[in-house]
Amino acid sequence: MVAASGIAPPRAAALCPRTRGGPRPGFLRFTPPVALPPQQQLRCCASTADDGVVSAAASKPLLPSSNCMPMLGLAPTVLLGVVGMGSKLVGCGSAIPSLSISNDDLSKIVETSDDWITARTGIRHRRVLSGDETLRGLSVQAAQKALEMAQVTADDVDLVLLCTSTPDDLFGGAAQVLTEVGCTNAFGFDITAACSGFIIGLTTATRFIKGGGVRNVLVIGADALSKFVDWSDRGTCILFGDAAGAVLVQACSADEDGLLGFCLQSDGNGQKHLNARTLNDESILSKTNGVPGFPPRKATYSCIEMNGKEVFRFAVRCVPQSIEKALEEARLPASNIDWLLLHQANQRIIDAAASRLGIPSEKVISNLANYGNTSAASIPLALDEAVRSGKVKKGDIIAASGFGAGLTWGSAIIKWG
Repeated sequence: MVAASGIAPPRAAALCPRTRGGPRPGFLRFTPPVALPPQQQLRCCASTADDGVVSAAASKPLLPSSNCMPMLGLAPTVLLGVVGMGSKLVGCGSAIPSLSISNDDLSKIVETSDDWITARTGIRHRRVLSGDETLRGLSVQAAQKALEMAQVTADDVDLVLLCTSTPDDLFGGAAQVLTEVGCTNAFGFDITAACSGFIIGLTTATRFIKGGGVRNVLVIGADALSKFVDWSDRGTCILFGDAAGAVLVQACSADEDGLLGFCLQSDGNGQKHLNARTLNDESILSKTNGVPGFPPRKATYSCIEMNGKEVFRFAVRCVPQSIEKALEEARLPASNIDWLLLHQANQRIIDAAASRLGIPSEKVISNLANYGNTSAASIPLALDEAVRSGKVKKGDIIAASGFGAGLTWGSAIIKWG
């Protein structure tokens, strides 16, 4: 089957060491912002989305004037945080694998067609890691391009957040990425939240800037879901591709803050609809020396399993609600949005969300047709293309939203530049 089509399912990759310079300095490189008076503090509360699929949600910060707690009948669940520096997006970059797989290519592997895939998803092509390409390599390329656009040197980066669910190493990839980029003064860690990862990473970056004394944060969204796709399942193999995208988030004065509002939520009850569970290998161990259940069996991961109808129902209901809550925090109507940028999962989801929010199609950013669902990479990848093409300009307001496995979802109202 593979030989006939000329397409081989993708393979996993490796990692690399490096030494450069002396010991890394401490994480905080300058005095954190001074705490502001109580009236300028940020209050946090919880919010929910009531749906047949989604029944609970995690906390989200709101400005002091928000009256959402009485409206939702909820009590505060998160400690107060101090409002400090603002943050803005000043650079972006992306990278994609060289191998492009078309719908016609997939029709040689599974029973499908270009018309069938395009009508149901809007996808025509996707990029897949091949040869010596690695997710780490894509992440490094995207980060370097973001730094170049921002005109910031790697040595000036304080923090690197690698948002991925498919690192080359089970223990994470942020440290290897920042080392290859040359961020000698940076600390880094991974954020695992699948298709919501980039939005969570972006808001995490702003919180480190606001309260942690950080100036420059690289936020990288990167995934290679092709390694966890069942290429004989036409319901999932048609959807996913590999890519990396990055932004440079930089500290600024509070009145220049580019994160105008955000909303992050999650509900584990929906995990059954979208997952890649761990599995135990029954065959590798036969001798237990009389100790039941020991040694532990070797673990591996299943291929991606998805209930497409339930995920679709979840997305078309909860994503617009999430954006509306972020707009409420930003005190902006939907009419003030210059661009709607959703996780690139399915064109029908994107169209449905835009319709509910009253946003015309000419204000919707979509590159789904060329890359498919690239998970945590999809938002920064589409943003980078829109910025470099001149579509998104400095000062434009973008409503961005990620959603997916977990279930997790979140939105951010951001100003570019």
